[in-house]
Amino acid sequence: MLTLTRATFFRSSLALMLGAVVLTACRSTATPGAAAPASAGTWATVNGRDISRDEVERAFRRERDLAQPMPSDEEALAGKLQLLNDLIVQQLLLDKARELKIEVSDTELDNAFNEAKKNISDDAFQKELAARNLTPTDMRENLRRDMLANKLVEREVTSKVNVTEDDIKAFFEANKQGFNRPEDAVHIAQIVVTPDRAPQQINRSGNDAGTTEEAQGKAQMLMERLKAGAPFAQLAADFSEHPESAQRGGDLGFIPVSALRQQPPALRDAALNTQVGSVRLVTIQSVHTIVAVIARDTAGQKDPSMPAVRDMITNTLKGRREQLLRTAYLNSLRNDATVVNHLADRVVEAQGKAVPSLAPAAPGTK
Repeated sequence: MLTLTRATFFRSSLALMLGAVVLTACRSTATPGAAAPASAGTWATVNGRDISRDEVERAFRRERDLAQPMPSDEEALAGKLQLLNDLIVQQLLLDKARELKIEVSDTELDNAFNEAKKNISDDAFQKELAARNLTPTDMRENLRRDMLANKLVEREVTSKVNVTEDDIKAFFEANKQGFNRPEDAVHIAQIVVTPDRAPQQINRSGNDAGTTEEAQGKAQMLMERLKAGAPFAQLAADFSEHPESAQRGGDLGFIPVSALRQQPPALRDAALNTQVGSVRLVTIQSVHTIVAVIARDTAGQKDPSMPAVRDMITNTLKGRREQLLRTAYLNSLRNDATVVNHLADRVVEAQGKAVPSLAPAAPGTK
């Protein structure tokens, strides 16, 4: 089932659930002159159902990091194109859920809504809604759609992934050397925030601090989200500015203790002296690193009879297969659908310029 926290409540879970599949599953099928003209307020059509500009604008207000400066018109439009892709895929999932008679009851929705905001005071909740120009009804509808899409993926993808004893044994034999640890090691993940803007997009959201002040504020924001219960891997994939580990949800794997002892003292201590399951923020010369200690392991040969080894192999195989099946399933839905991304066509026609019909809505407007 869908799990929400205070940190993720005001953001859609759909993009995080689908990951990189969205771009491949949502290309426009339109060709010049092939589709009937759509109104300026219609930004996409999925199986005859319009996705309006207002829907995308609401999604943008939910998703935007209020701690960051307002993006430029071009940056905002690029973000809305990505959100429109997310909504297109979501609509494909909702159409399929309707076909399979998958529903979210009022009781399920009430419970999820109350659980998501249980740690937010009514005053803080109302202020957050006002800052994003949203209503409780907007949030409930977004949550309902997310839950429906999640239920469908759970039924059609997640529940069908199976890992057998033979699979576990085969994986272990193929990777046996990797389970022979020559020395004690620590499994670490990281989120890195720098004051220097990268020349290309590094993380899933494109969020990148550009000044010392922005980096400090971003690091503090991430720590607050982690304290509120946001998943470390999702935050790393969305916000980390480390080019390699961000793509893996910040995961650095098991690092030998001898290698950790060669790190700068603050990083060394964070890795070696932090309890498993805890995080610590380390700042060195304006670069902020949030270190998460996931597990510790001792030297020696491991085998599948050890619960930790068995769980690791099972989770690895399930993750790979689920990602493959999810990608195939979404592309299968896309193959059977009629999708026209009007906004993408208009941006291409405008050669990327911020023309009046594509310009972001004025702040505070619906």
